[in-house]
Formats: sequence, structure tokens, C-alpha cells
Amino acid sequence: MSQPAVDSDSQDFIELDRVEKVFDVRKKTGFLRSERHEVRAVDSISFTVPRGEMVGYIGPNGAGKSTTIKMLTGILTPSGGRLRVAGIDPSRERIRLAHRIGVVFGQRTTLWWDLPLIDSYRLMHRMYRIPNARYAENLDRCVELLDLAELLDRPVRQLSLGQRMRGDIAAALLHDPEVLYLDEPTIGLDVISKAKVREFLRDLNAERGTTVLLTTHDLQDIEQLCRRVMVIDHGRLMYDGPLSGLHEVGESERMLVVDLERELPPLTVESARVVKVEGPRQWLAFPAAQSAAPLVARIAQAYPLVDLSVREPDIEAVIAKMYADRATA
Repeated sequence: MSQPAVDSDSQDFIELDRVEKVFDVRKKTGFLRSERHEVRAVDSISFTVPRGEMVGYIGPNGAGKSTTIKMLTGILTPSGGRLRVAGIDPSRERIRLAHRIGVVFGQRTTLWWDLPLIDSYRLMHRMYRIPNARYAENLDRCVELLDLAELLDRPVRQLSLGQRMRGDIAAALLHDPEVLYLDEPTIGLDVISKAKVREFLRDLNAERGTTVLLTTHDLQDIEQLCRRVMVIDHGRLMYDGPLSGLHEVGESERMLVVDLERELPPLTVESARVVKVEGPRQWLAFPAAQSAAPLVARIAQAYPLVDLSVREPDIEAVIAKMYADRATA
């Protein structure tokens, strides 16, 4: 099932050059009248992703993330600009590209709803013409690492969202794609399942060099999987760089929630400020780009600590701050 690599000399597996997508929308203005106007979902975006890189592609709802992914898979045709994946124009050679990509769209499954999970995998085995030995190897690996053994004979409609998500990830990888597009891959998963999925994706990238483009609202997915993050808002690429740089640009803060043995006045700790006190529980804000470890150590040494947790900044708030700063610049 291997495909010829038309871009074997290129380091950039994904290439977008001033890509845009414009939709014509009609809005009713009267009984028999309507107005036509354009919605620019993606507005002149340019970036490249080298082979084997894991990149977070984030932004608020409606920012243009899914539209970008749909153009990268060939589902949508760009209104302008140039787009290539593995040297292929997705909208012109969608079937050819399908053998080289894997896709998991959050709330939409690629599995057959009324069939047992294993039957969906058998159908994909035939659809992608995966060699028997490779199919068996990939299936065994996914079943083990994604903890699917007890789910294989269960109809997909009986799976929870988290179980189905793991099933969808396995389905997207059976044919050994060179690039994997993931839309909210840990949605609906408990803490243990999230850790398994993240570990699986890290191993996949390290062992097979799979290129991964990840969209998510869970910043821990980005922090644990991606060195690079791109932020899109209103169809425009607002940031492309390390996550620490994003926090610095957006001046975001993380929250340390501290449970003390007894009620105390607001804590005095270097590089943090108390924003809320509720009985023995206090909320301390500190820069998101800063490690929580030194702060936790100082609090544990100076105060009667019972428990604590770190809450990540709201990515939409970070982006809103960036957008407001750009608008007033």
C-alpha cells in the first residue's frame, strides 16, 4: 500500500502559501428577499510543517481551524493561494492523498455506527488494501496501547465518547499515514485515558516519524505533545512559535489553587498574587510561562499545606488579549 513520495527532497511536508477560504452566505431580509455577503473563514494564511513535527493549531470556536483542516484533507477547495501536502494538491488528488493521511474529527466518527468496532477495522483493511501482516501488527499495537481489547466486539453506538475517540484514533492509523490530523483527540477522556492517548501519540511520532497537526482546547495536550503552536483567530494566523512565547505575548496567567489546614490571611509569595480567598482555600495567579514547581515549594515550606492544583489559562482569554492588543496597536 506504499505510495511514491513525490516530495522526497523536501523537508516541508505541509505547505500553505497565502491560502484563503471564502463562503458565500445569504441572509434573509424580507419575505422573498435576501442579501448575499462573504464570510472569510481563512484569510491569507501561510505556514509550513516539516516532516515528523507535532504542531498545535489552536484558537477559539469559529476561528478557522476546522476549515483549514478540511482544505488540508481535500474536503474543501481553497478560494485562493497555494496548498500542498506531501507535494500533492489535496483538492485535486483527494483519493491519492487519502492513503497518506489520517484524520480524527472530534465529534464525527469514521466508524460504522451499528457494527462492532472490529468490523469497522476489517472494512478499512480492505478499503485501504493494507497488507495483512502490517494490518495485524498495527491493529495489535493500537488495541494494546489504546486499551481497546474489551471494546472490539461492541457496536460503536454503545461506546462512550471517550471510548469512541480511542477507536477513531486507531482507525486513522491502521494504514500507516504519514500525517495525522487530530481534532480534540482527548475530548471526553478521563485523566488516565488522556495520559494513555498522549503517550501513544508521543511514541507514534518518535518511532514512526508521523507528522501531527493537533487542534484542541486542552492546553495540556499542547504542552505535553507539541514544541510549536500556531494560533488562528478570525481566519488569520496570529502567532507561530513555542508555547512559552504565546503565554508571554498574551501575558496569560495560570492559577494555583491552595488548600490550607486552616483559614489564613492572603498568602505572601514571591512572583504570585492572591486573587481570591474562600475559607482555607486560596487562589494565586502567576505567569503562565513560569514553572509552578518553585512556587509550590515556597508555599509548602512556609504554610500548612493540605492540597493544591494548577489550573491552566483559558486559551480563548489569551487569544482575546492578543487580539485586543493588536487592534489598539
